[in-house]
Amino acid sequence: MSYGLATIGGAAVLVRDNRYLPLSRWGEGRDLLSLLADWDEVSARLDHWASDEAGFANAAMFDKAEIDLPYRPGQVFCTGANYKKHVVGLIMGDPSMRTAEHENLTEDERRRRVEDMMDKRAKALPFCFVKLPSCAVGARADVVLPRNVEKPDWELELGVIIGKRAHRVPEGQAMAHVAGYAVVNDVTAREHIFRKDGSAIGADWLSGKCFPTFLPFGPMIVPRGQVPDPYGLSITLKVNGKTYQDESTADMMASIERQVEYLSHRVILEPGDLICTGSPYGNGSAFGVFLKPGDLMEGTITGLGTQRNRCVAEG
Repeated sequence: MSYGLATIGGAAVLVRDNRYLPLSRWGEGRDLLSLLADWDEVSARLDHWASDEAGFANAAMFDKAEIDLPYRPGQVFCTGANYKKHVVGLIMGDPSMRTAEHENLTEDERRRRVEDMMDKRAKALPFCFVKLPSCAVGARADVVLPRNVEKPDWELELGVIIGKRAHRVPEGQAMAHVAGYAVVNDVTAREHIFRKDGSAIGADWLSGKCFPTFLPFGPMIVPRGQVPDPYGLSITLKVNGKTYQDESTADMMASIERQVEYLSHRVILEPGDLICTGSPYGNGSAFGVFLKPGDLMEGTITGLGTQRNRCVAEG
């Protein structure tokens, strides 16, 4: 019996076996963000609620519901270049991602150079950046493709939900601060990250990552105890029925524990904060394919549910 928490019609619900019941059935009226702020007490009651056989036998179907954004995260952090195959595919597939040292190499030489670089990064500190909470939308919401973006791309990732305040937490204690996991899609304006106008000082994460609707989140939060091995999950993303991402979290380089440790030594993590742990291989830029109006993205992670987001043109 596995279960998760979601928001439907503005109310928190418990999801089990594709059926859901409002938490008000058990006298709980708080929203998901408030529940995360009291996670130790709330999580101790979830097993009891999930064992309500009579209630779930007649409950409504989750995949037929109008699923909302689970909640608006307080802080959103993204870990970049955290899957070796992903970064190699980006650089090999998109010339704008290459540095000057790559230009005079053969394809095989370039690939070996990039792979060597990623092998060294596997032991280095995580590389994290900030994404705006205003980007977040639900698992059934439209993704709006801005008029000034030519290469909108997908990055389906494992999201980590903080359930306990974390400041200067060592790696070995990091998981005690994790409430659960969710599906996230770090939609990216690929051509805006490395600008060509001469005014950029490094990567432009604001322009590349922070357009409205560029963070589908959900459909639900699955508590940490319901995911036996977060490093054994399949990540699959389809666009119009064609599979592009089909990888495993086993290929993650900087672990969840290392990411929490790194972030908590630089900022204070609060309940409800969201960490997007990095995208595996299979982004559109690796294939020269980018999102366009009418496209349907379907993203699934083992046990965490499925997102279905239609792309629409701005305005």
